[in-house]
Amino acid sequence: MRELRSSSFWRAVLAEFLGSLLYALLGLGASLRWAPGPPSVLGAALAFGLAQATLVQALGPVSGGHVNPAITLALLLASQLSLPRALGYLLAQLLGALAGAGVLYGLTPAPVRGTLGLSALHPGVGPGQGTVVELLLTAQFVLCALASFDDRHDGRPASAALPIGFSLALGHLFGVK
Repeated sequence: MRELRSSSFWRAVLAEFLGSLLYALLGLGASLRWAPGPPSVLGAALAFGLAQATLVQALGPVSGGHVNPAITLALLLASQLSLPRALGYLLAQLLGALAGAGVLYGLTPAPVRGTLGLSALHPGVGPGQGTVVELLLTAQFVLCALASFDDRHDGRPASAALPIGFSLALGHLFGVK
């Protein structure tokens, strides 16, 4: 519980909140249909991947730059993160993503807003198939993050930014059509 009293803990939790807010705002904002026609899957994938890479680079020295609850949970299960820190990060990520979506909702004109970037299953894909695809894509993302955050490489979380961003973009390109 000593960790909860440290200023570095609260700076890290705040960093995860801000990172999740920006991630949701930028990624979902890029997914909106500002012009008529089909949404740009490539644009959305690049936006999410670049946002993730940028936030890992910027927040890595403060919190590790997880931004994503799957990464936080994986690092907790790999004994790379304490339980209080993981719970603080998860709460901050949830609240940050909600705040980011709220900011986007407030900034976006109603005709453009639509589903606010929410994707849905393709009509030919069932819920079970969608769940399996999501699990596989999350696994490839988490494995890339675990390998990139591994201290045996160079000990600097910011060096993980590009592989993690590319991994996330790859998952979007495969899973969002």
